[in-house]
Formats: sequence, C-alpha cells, structure tokens
Amino acid sequence: MKNLKISALLAVLAFSPFFANTLPTDNNPVVRILTDVTWKSESIDVGNIPQGKPKTIRFEFTNTSKKPIIIENVAPSCGCTTADYTKTPILPGKKGFVEASYNAAAAGPFMKTVNVTTSDSKTPKTLSFKGTVVAS
Repeated sequence: MKNLKISALLAVLAFSPFFANTLPTDNNPVVRILTDVTWKSESIDVGNIPQGKPKTIRFEFTNTSKKPIIIENVAPSCGCTTADYTKTPILPGKKGFVEASYNAAAAGPFMKTVNVTTSDSKTPKTLSFKGTVVAS
C-alpha cells in the first residue's frame, strides 16, 4: 500500500508543469494576426464636445504592404454615427483614412465603434472613439 502511494505521488510530480518545464516564459499571445495596415491610432478620446454639433473623428492608416489595399466595408456601431473613407486603392507606402461623424444629440459620456474591413484581412478592425457631450 505504501508503494502505491509513493508511485502515485511520483506520477503526479512527473506530469506536473513544473517538472515538465512547460511553465510559460512570457505573456505574449501564441496567435498573432499580421496585417498590412498600420493605424496611426485605433482609439481616440475626443474629450468634451458641445451638444447638437456633429463631431468628425479621423482615423488615418498607412499601407505597409507591397500591394494596393482597398477598404471594402466600414460599419459604424449605431445610427448616430456615419462614416466616410478612402474610396480608391491605397498604394504601398501611401496613407488612407476612415472618418466617423458622430451626432452629439444626447448629453453625457459616449463610446462608439466603427468596424473596417480591408482587402488585406477579412477580419474587421474595430476603431473606437469616446468623449462626453456637454449640454449647451
């Protein structure tokens, strides 16, 4: 019986991460998504904006690939936000933009997003902006 307990203890220790040298070495994710678009900023704080005046937020990016990039779709998160973007192909090394125009109708803090799909990645990139609408 004593041999069984010792054997069970040794088996547990042998399969533990500490003894198997499988401890994580860093906090980097295992999966990395590579993209050919480098955004100047993916999140913008617009601060305080006056109520009743639409606010336009501009997100800029650079095509860091060796082929032209096309913005295929831009989808704001709500009906209070409209979007505009570069409609022509963005050549390698050139810049493009996505603009979100927020209708600041209701007073108070807000956070909105715009999902952008480009020809280099079918996974949408989420851009966000936040601020506070101040009653006038």
